[in-house]
Amino acid sequence: MVQDLYILMITAALVSILFKYFKQPVVLGYIVAGVLVGPHLFGETFVNADNVKSWGDIGVLFVLFCIGLEFRLKNLISSGKVAAIGASTIIVGMMLLGYGVGKDADFDMVNSLFLAGMLCMSSTTIVMKAIDEAGLSKERFVRGATSILIVEDVVAVVLMVLLSSIAIRHQFEGAELASKVFDLAITLAAWFICGILIIPTLIRKVKKHLNDETLIILALGLCLGMVLTAEEAGFSSALGAFVMGSILAETVESHRIETLMTPLKNVFAAIFFISVGMLINPASLAEYWYSILWVSLDIIIGMIVFGTLGCWWGGQTMRDSMLTSFSFVQIGEFSFIIASLGTSLGVLDPVIYPIIVASSVVTTFLTPYIMKAAVPCYTFLYNHASESLRAKIDQREQQVAEAESAALAGNTSSLADKVRHAVRNTFITKHLVNLFIKNMSAHDDHAG
Repeated sequence: MVQDLYILMITAALVSILFKYFKQPVVLGYIVAGVLVGPHLFGETFVNADNVKSWGDIGVLFVLFCIGLEFRLKNLISSGKVAAIGASTIIVGMMLLGYGVGKDADFDMVNSLFLAGMLCMSSTTIVMKAIDEAGLSKERFVRGATSILIVEDVVAVVLMVLLSSIAIRHQFEGAELASKVFDLAITLAAWFICGILIIPTLIRKVKKHLNDETLIILALGLCLGMVLTAEEAGFSSALGAFVMGSILAETVESHRIETLMTPLKNVFAAIFFISVGMLINPASLAEYWYSILWVSLDIIIGMIVFGTLGCWWGGQTMRDSMLTSFSFVQIGEFSFIIASLGTSLGVLDPVIYPIIVASSVVTTFLTPYIMKAAVPCYTFLYNHASESLRAKIDQREQQVAEAESAALAGNTSSLADKVRHAVRNTFITKHLVNLFIKNMSAHDDHAG
């Protein structure tokens, strides 16, 4: 086991350093490292595949736990329209596109649904890394893009539960699926209500006794406890990890937990991506090159079209909509997780896995270059647009600019501020009215 870890870490380190040198995402380096130590390239495996798979499963839990820690309900609400409409348009559009691709390739319903689920989620890790490396982190579109990614992550967790149910039954029943969604909603509501009522209070009470060591142990214990609870309730372990992360995100120690979890998440997430790479057979990539190219084009074109439309309908400017959609042109960690889920359930066609992984590699590699094309494409669209469309683009730009100016001037306060303001004004008004009535009564008595 120690030898396996040694080989994994050394190989991943060397390959990732090489990828960083060429300014490529480190995730791709981990996948390539998996190909190198896997059984397909040299005809033998250098590590125990079962050990790597077990560590990779733990990596999935830690990744989802940390995604939950980054989930802030108040941030999502603040850009709710863009997040809801943008994410809904992308997810529905890409799932329909993915399902169509699956049926066109003569896959059955279950495989087509799994393929649809893999194609509808952009990679939060890769998108945010690409935005940061492109020097766009201060741009206006980033807030809306982040909100959409959060919604996609939440939907992905729910989608995994639904796909598991469909895979086990091997059929799609509307009434049963609706019942499953209802049960999931009730269970999630109960977990969140109980968790948010108890855990933040508990951590606040013992805060002075929590050093870094104790805090990370407590957080991991709560995470694994919720994982077991989710499994006992008949849901996926990934859902439990995400839920506990979301609950801890509402505590006073959320940022500290997130900081402490990052190194642990990075190590096990790396092992997960290595385990993904170990399943890739380079010979199959050459065999399915046409399918890989076709799926990659579907991802890029679909994300640009549905992302731009969704963000525009959600209230963003055309420029921000295109910047957002051009940064979403890849699939990543959730696609691998859904693919691994289908493989573990024994329902995923073996052809799909290498195609999805290779398509992810291609689209991830192209993401920085496609992002650079967003502004030139917007300029071209604006210059060649009809007068009516150009007027709508200008009008939206003016509306968003005015809203920003109002926010900077302090005209848009938070909901809590508005409530306090209303209560304070009501209290003051009540006393003013009482004082006025009292003075009028005294004046009448004096006049009498």
